[in-house]
Amino acid sequence: MVIVFNPVAGRRRASLLWRVLDVLVANGVRLDLAETHRPGHAESLAREAVAAGETMVVAAGGDGTIAEVANGLMGSTARLGVIPLGTANVLAHELALPFAPRAVAAALAFKRTRLLWPGLANGPDGTRLFVQMLGVGFDAHVVHTLPSGLKRVFGKGAYVLQSLHALFHYDFTPIRLRLDGVETTASSVIVSKGVLYGGTYTLAPEAVSGEPGFSVVLFDHGGPAAALLYGAALPIHLLGRAPGVGHVRAARIDFIGNARTPAQADGDAAGCVPLNVVDAPGPIHVVTG
Repeated sequence: MVIVFNPVAGRRRASLLWRVLDVLVANGVRLDLAETHRPGHAESLAREAVAAGETMVVAAGGDGTIAEVANGLMGSTARLGVIPLGTANVLAHELALPFAPRAVAAALAFKRTRLLWPGLANGPDGTRLFVQMLGVGFDAHVVHTLPSGLKRVFGKGAYVLQSLHALFHYDFTPIRLRLDGVETTASSVIVSKGVLYGGTYTLAPEAVSGEPGFSVVLFDHGGPAAALLYGAALPIHLLGRAPGVGHVRAARIDFIGNARTPAQADGDAAGCVPLNVVDAPGPIHVVTG
């Protein structure tokens, strides 16, 4: 197997990676370790591995690294393995993947899989695959403006600090979008493939990650007071049921209007509106153990 390692995402958790590798090597598993050096590199490494005949490529990093590797596997029968080393590891929690080194190694060796059907966000800067969610509005502004040093020091707490700072710098311009052709507006939008958001917090309980289509969460209320309310509701698993929050199933989402409105995909900056969101051409097989 080929293991694609993001040293930036995994710097604080490198010991987990080495312990997983020790267990695999001790059990006779042949593996190659490939480090990423720039955005998009994980996708290229995954494509090269598939072209060389590899049947499983492992993403060692966070949700962004997983999405890049998944993009590199699209159109192939290769399986996607995961060693969760990121800050939030939302997809790993979503799929109930193991975190303990021996359990991770056992899952990769056993190779039992489940389906994950990613989404594609198409915009002026190209196409971006996402495995868990795409956000447009306030949470995307937080991602776009988050200093990398703050994230390295405080981990998930950095998002809380940056959100508090962003309350007074984001203009909460209404977002225009079309859901399967029907136009509506919202203050912020999260297009979700999974139930969870921000780690282990429930957002879209109706979501099904292995099927086509999206759960679209619409936040009607804007402004600092509403953002504080939504932030307080998240850790107690009430964000999806907070006042002014609606849920719609859709197969295609078109974001139109203000070109300055930012987007984020799986916790990484993903350009700005306009964007259209559709299903990937097919599902991928994620190794779960």
